[in-house]
Amino acid sequence: MASRKIRPKRSHCPIASWLDVFGDKWTLVIVRDLMAGKRRYNDFLDSPEGIPTNILADRLKRLEAQGIVTRERYLERPPRYEYILTRRGAELIPALQAIAGWGREHVLRAWETPDWFDTAKPETFAP
Repeated sequence: MASRKIRPKRSHCPIASWLDVFGDKWTLVIVRDLMAGKRRYNDFLDSPEGIPTNILADRLKRLEAQGIVTRERYLERPPRYEYILTRRGAELIPALQAIAGWGREHVLRAWETPDWFDTAKPETFAP
């Protein structure tokens, strides 16, 4: 299997570097779903945001290349995988909690986050 290229950084700024990994409208939704217990490809497709299949496949590959998720085969034929947050991925929870808090405060009709999300710690997802 060919290794996936990681795009070069456009800047050494930590915010710009973070946006290079997470700065599209789908990647953090996938991370959110992983934190909510989704593991399989079709689980992600069931999310209300309606991610297109080609984008989902691409973002999962990118997250794996960045060490945010690992992929484990659960079925040999046809090959099927589960995606699991790594410790590095789980360490995103404080950032996601801050983003969600800002969204609740400043975006009209934003969902309320579940209690488990507001109190979660990285070790909740990847000890």
